[in-house]
Amino acid sequence: MVMPAHTCPYGLKALDLLRRKGFAVDDRHLTTREETDAFKAAQAVRTTPQVFIDGVRIGGFDDLRRHFGMSVAEPGSTSYRPVAALFAMAALLAIAASHAAFGSPFSALALQWFGGFSMAILALLKLQDIGKFSTMFLNYDLLAERWVPYGILYPFAEGLAGVLMVADALDWLSIPIALFIGTVGAVSVFKAVYLDGRDLKCACVGGSSNVPLGFVSLTENLGMIAMAIWMLARM
Repeated sequence: MVMPAHTCPYGLKALDLLRRKGFAVDDRHLTTREETDAFKAAQAVRTTPQVFIDGVRIGGFDDLRRHFGMSVAEPGSTSYRPVAALFAMAALLAIAASHAAFGSPFSALALQWFGGFSMAILALLKLQDIGKFSTMFLNYDLLAERWVPYGILYPFAEGLAGVLMVADALDWLSIPIALFIGTVGAVSVFKAVYLDGRDLKCACVGGSSNVPLGFVSLTENLGMIAMAIWMLARM
């Protein structure tokens, strides 16, 4: 579909993929809604674009990826990619800050900054839709199940502790917060996953995530505990 107010992004992606695979493409545009509806009816399809190779209909962009043996994310599928990307970016930010402050990417504060950046970014993701986060959080957090407002307060506490860690200020406040929410979180995840055997999504990167509740979630909480203990040892 190539219309004055809309160009189909999947059409552009399919065109790019075909060209990268070495195909010469006869790119045919659907320029009106009537033309699009007529094409769908004629081909008995529900979506565009539709790719044909040597006269054989392959399908849409996802079908094209499958045709080339490429992976396709299925709706509702779980993935650790959001968490991996988050922690990788937090680590790079900590290294960059350490280099700017001390001329070395690795310093005594770099680890603390990594923890602080991670917590602040995680809090930001939760705060994008705090209603969805708190609802998902209630599925497994032991304290939130008993005191519902904790699900609303949690991202604010996590964000505050993270910012204070980056600032290296008010340790008397950031350390207890990290220790408390990390401990409650670790116990909650361990009970839900490893004792009760429940198959749940983690609210750690927001209420719309498909990150499985389990090892990564437990490691995140244990990391907060370890960070709090490490900061206590530095005092």
